[in-house]
Amino acid sequence: MAAYFARRFLLLIPTFLGITFLVFTITQFVPGGPIEQMIMKMQAAATEAGGGTQDSAVEISPEAMEALREHFNLDKPFYQAYGLWLWDLLHLDLGKSFKFNQPVSEVIISRFPISVYFGLIGFFLAYLVCIPLGVIKAVKHGSRFDIVSSFTVFFGYSIPGWALGAVLLVLFGGGSFWDVVPLGGFRSDGWEDFTLWHKITDQLHHTILPVMAYAVASFATLTVLMKNSLMENLGQDYVRTAFAKGLSERRVILGHALRNSLIPICTGLGHAIGIVMAGSYLVEKVFNINGIGYLGYTSIVDRDYAVVMGILVINTLLILIGNILSDVLYVLVDPRIRFS
Repeated sequence: MAAYFARRFLLLIPTFLGITFLVFTITQFVPGGPIEQMIMKMQAAATEAGGGTQDSAVEISPEAMEALREHFNLDKPFYQAYGLWLWDLLHLDLGKSFKFNQPVSEVIISRFPISVYFGLIGFFLAYLVCIPLGVIKAVKHGSRFDIVSSFTVFFGYSIPGWALGAVLLVLFGGGSFWDVVPLGGFRSDGWEDFTLWHKITDQLHHTILPVMAYAVASFATLTVLMKNSLMENLGQDYVRTAFAKGLSERRVILGHALRNSLIPICTGLGHAIGIVMAGSYLVEKVFNINGIGYLGYTSIVDRDYAVVMGILVINTLLILIGNILSDVLYVLVDPRIRFS
């Protein structure tokens, strides 16, 4: 089994190289790159300085254009440019954002806590709700509660998180009929000067709706997985033997069947390592949350490819490592499994 995991770790290298090379190549050939974005901003600034007329065109000399192309490695073939980018990456240099004029690592790290905050809350909320709900649905399979709850979770699953977030803002956001929560953002202005209780309540008000939009998609999957797994175990011989011994239904379900039913759920915990990058682009856009998701969205729109590649590097590594960790957890929770 050690050889299996050794091969899995070795496969991380070609997989990572393939993903990053593909995306890097696309960014090199997509029109409207960083140079074009800089020229557009300079033209807009010149137009504004000229009184709003369009006569203030910005002309860049060929020497300056060549210097810009050299700065962004656009004067080289894409495979050479990728090699230079990969060499910098090996030295933990993700490049510099031309939009923020800061190192990409600093831009990403400044938004990391926000993604961790919403990712952790959404993750734990989904598991705390879906596991008990799946157990109850399995015990009451075919009942009115099972039918109504199934309709509810699948109805929520059919609605995109960003669309649900927009609806919730219309219903409960500031200025609506039910003015319960603010329209968006991570915290209110001047949060640092609030009292402790005011900080807690303000943070909660900014958390409720985004977390609901984040977690709605996973509710149906986890609930149905928990229900089906428990129902399958309830039909096993060891459960019937436990009932034959005179054990109560509660003890059989919670003490025997539930433990084995949690195996598919627990193995998914390996992917929890990627929750720090779980920020949905559109959800954070709707709620104006300046996290990793919104940063990725704005970076793509502004053609800030250094930030795009930086987010891709971190996200790819987290997903690949999370997949391996899922296999490790699978072995730990079910000793019968042996990878070869």
